[in-house]
Order: sequence, then structure tokens, then C-alpha cells
Amino acid sequence: MNPPNQDRWNRLCGTVGANETAKDWYARLTDAYHEPQRHYHNWQHIAECLAEFDDARHLAQQPDAVELALWFHDAVYDPKAADNEERSAALAKQCLSSCGVSQMVAEAVESLVMATKHHEAKAHVDAGLMIDVDLSILGREEARFFEYERQIREEYAWVPAEVFSAKRAEILEKFLARERIYATELFRRKYEKQARANLAASIRGLKAQGQ
Repeated sequence: MNPPNQDRWNRLCGTVGANETAKDWYARLTDAYHEPQRHYHNWQHIAECLAEFDDARHLAQQPDAVELALWFHDAVYDPKAADNEERSAALAKQCLSSCGVSQMVAEAVESLVMATKHHEAKAHVDAGLMIDVDLSILGREEARFFEYERQIREEYAWVPAEVFSAKRAEILEKFLARERIYATELFRRKYEKQARANLAASIRGLKAQGQ
């Protein structure tokens, strides 16, 4: 999948009233999403999220804020850190504030980025949609899902195999235990069944590796 292009970024920034300096942030985001520690949390992930959002944009109350949040939600990513979402949200707010975007939009984007930390749809009216887009990978076709799982493992290559298998299985089990993985009806119809199959298969594999 091709990376998000600058024309799209420029149009979005124009829509929210950003000044000309916003164009420079495209290069900053490009550099961030090409950092060497990223195997999943890179431009491919952002491109996939934006493609998912294009099909669901009509569901958003603040569509421009959701789109901006998608661009920024993994802008800071260190697999060894626990504050990536906070730092990504702060970077988004810094960008938007410095570019003359309204405080209302900047705060909405900040809240939406933070919604991806624990994947709980409470912080904003569009948080459920934001999270559904971010978690759409769980319901993708089996080949893409397991490519994603390999990419996550590469990002945590420094973690011993036994520890990784146990911790990763624990994370995936929490998603599988939810009554609903997806908040919106659109994403439930599209991905819920496949997501549950993918998660169950991955958990079985991870537990087998840990034995």
C-alpha cells in the first residue's frame, strides 16, 4: 500500500484552517514513521487506517479531527516506552497549536489519540470509531493479520520468546474476551467474526510456543 501523500495532508490542514507551516509537518511525520524500530507502527499502518476511515467517514461527528488523530496516533513509538500515546498526543497538539488550528480541534485530536492507549471509547464522541479503525487489523484476512503479528514480534525482538509469547497471548485474550471488539455496527459487520478467528488462532500458536 502506498504511503499517505502530502496532497492529502495539505488538504486536511487547509480544511481545519492551518497556516502554511503545517506543510512542513508532513516531512516530520514521514521521518517519524520511517524510524528503524518500526515494523508495524509505520506509514503502512497509517495508510491502512486512513483507507478504513475513508469508508467510515460518514459516521464521524468530527471527521477532520479523527483524520488528524489517525495521522498522529503513532507518531511517537518506542517499543520500550509506556508513554507513546501521551507523547504522540502532545506532538499533535503542538503541531496544531503552532499552525493556528483552533483549540477545540487540537483538544479533540489530543483526546482521540489518547483513546488508542487502552482502546476505550469514553474520551470523545468519535473515540469508538477511532478505535475501530485502529483495531481493524485484527479482522483483516488471515495472511495480513499474521503478517501484522510477525511485525509486532519484530518490534519486540529484544524480548525473550517465552516472555513475549505469554504477554502477547494475554493482550490478545483481553480483546477476545470483550462482548464486542468493535464499537460501530459497520466494523462489527465487516471484521468481528474474522477478528475472533484470528485472535483465537494466534493465541493458540503463542501458547504452543510458550510450552
